[in-house]
Amino acid sequence: MPYGTSYAGADSDYDDADIVIVGVPYDHTSCFRAGSREAPAAIRRASYNFEETHFEHGVGQTRPRVHDYGNCDEYFLPEDMFDDVNFALGPAIRDGKFTIAIGGEHSVNIPIIRNFDKDDISLISIDAHLDSRDEYMGSPNSHACITRRAAEHLGMENVFVLGVRSISEEELDRDDVIPYIDSYTMMEKGVEWAFGQALEHVHNERIYLTLDIDGIDPAFAPGTGTQEPFGLMPIDVKKIINMAGKRLAGFDVVEVCPPADPSGITANLAARYINEVIAVHGKNLAR
Repeated sequence: MPYGTSYAGADSDYDDADIVIVGVPYDHTSCFRAGSREAPAAIRRASYNFEETHFEHGVGQTRPRVHDYGNCDEYFLPEDMFDDVNFALGPAIRDGKFTIAIGGEHSVNIPIIRNFDKDDISLISIDAHLDSRDEYMGSPNSHACITRRAAEHLGMENVFVLGVRSISEEELDRDDVIPYIDSYTMMEKGVEWAFGQALEHVHNERIYLTLDIDGIDPAFAPGTGTQEPFGLMPIDVKKIINMAGKRLAGFDVVEVCPPADPSGITANLAARYINEVIAVHGKNLAR
């Protein structure tokens, strides 16, 4: 791919790759501000801002071989997007590749999780919202439903949300509330405590980490569709990625909205989190 259209350093062929990156430019269930379909391109451009290695992970660190598949096609219906994600990411998951998806809105997570065996992973989500509705605006596949869909596949015991600060009454007024820790408690007790609680809750060993960028306080990540004050600090997510460590099974970053991000600060942060995941996975491969 030409400069800036593939992720920086993603120069491996698929067969040789340890990590496969896929962009999913989909945002048609967005309910406030659309534009996250532009995020895969913006985040790839931002990836060229960084050094290939990060000193805090050690000199001479192992760099995984990374393949950038490119983008899924753009669709209107979420179900059509699901089919294309299955085509793009399903084989990589079955081949044992570590996958990184760049959304798009959070609904792109639904087909990714379904491509894992239900006994293989747990889902930990970092998000301002619980996203646990049965359906939203007539669709069960909305970005407001992703943890409910994950719980149907993985079981309630394998889903947990960190950083929540916006929950509807309908999500709380039921017997099967998706487990979560709000950002206020995390600020009080610390991210290390909160992530430890999440790990104690989930049953499956391997962790799929999904990051809705609105989980970060909008002072640091303003370019998102549904800004919610009182969020996590950027360093908190870096800590979570490192605490997940060898248990990480896959990663996605979603809901970056470039039209609301004229300075590029949010896309820049998203790219840096992808680099952090790559660095952590590299250390695991070296062990």
